[in-house]
Amino acid sequence: MTHQTSSPRADGRARGSTLCLRCQKAAPGLHGRAGMVARSDCAETNHDDSQRRDRVEALLRHALAAGELRVAYQPVLDSVSHETVGAEALLRWTNSELGDVGPAEFIPIAEESGLMKSIGDWVLQQACAEAAQWRSTVAPRLVVSVNVSPVQFDEDLIRRVAACLEWTGLEASALQIEITEGILMPDDAAVRATIKALADLGVKLAIDDFGTGYASLSVLKRFALHNLKIDRLFVGDLPDSHDSIAITRALVAMAHALGMTVTAEGVETSAQAKALRELGCDMLQGYLFGRATSPAEFVRMLS
Repeated sequence: MTHQTSSPRADGRARGSTLCLRCQKAAPGLHGRAGMVARSDCAETNHDDSQRRDRVEALLRHALAAGELRVAYQPVLDSVSHETVGAEALLRWTNSELGDVGPAEFIPIAEESGLMKSIGDWVLQQACAEAAQWRSTVAPRLVVSVNVSPVQFDEDLIRRVAACLEWTGLEASALQIEITEGILMPDDAAVRATIKALADLGVKLAIDDFGTGYASLSVLKRFALHNLKIDRLFVGDLPDSHDSIAITRALVAMAHALGMTVTAEGVETSAQAKALRELGCDMLQGYLFGRATSPAEFVRMLS
């Protein structure tokens, strides 16, 4: 996710709205000074959150030119050989005023403010350039995964991806575009055409965080996808949860029957890795094998 396609809302306005809703529910039971204090706290929270959001947007507009954005890479390993066969490109931002700003906060703001296309194209270029270099030196089989936001997923995406591959020299089969269930939910002819064009180009397509959104199994039937990424929700309580074992086994079997490979996210223990391997999962990703790191550190990891 994880960066990733549209992240869960974590900006101040969402938190402020939730807090104010709680205050409104409590307000009828509060009278006099107590009620005034509660309403004042809500107003102050909303004001602070709004100011924070506006400041993040203002600074984000200059982050790319200021060199504050960077791409970190998390390894993806073969579940049997434990060879590093992939890397997920994850966007990071460190600002001199705000410090480290989490992607769950700034990506929704980038999407809402119209900044996501330029930032997303920059991430794609960085990831493809790094992957082309790594494949020619230390990891000839490596596939780099790049998350695409819903606002990037338009009719011009094919041209931008093709231009990036040509500019960096990366083979199309070495690029995997990760999309969320939300992009696939509308049975839209334009979405189907874009996905088909990406596949025709030779680019791999993955559905990220599968099982946590609103998509039905028909999504897997309608679209030509190559990889299914099982969300950490189903991985976290392996191997102890019989329900998670059953769900994961079913997802793996279904994906394989449809000609897809399967990647499990959020793998943090050896017991989880062993269970996933025994369940037939093809690739593993998580803190057990490494956190997202700089390009230089990732090369050292590969070496």
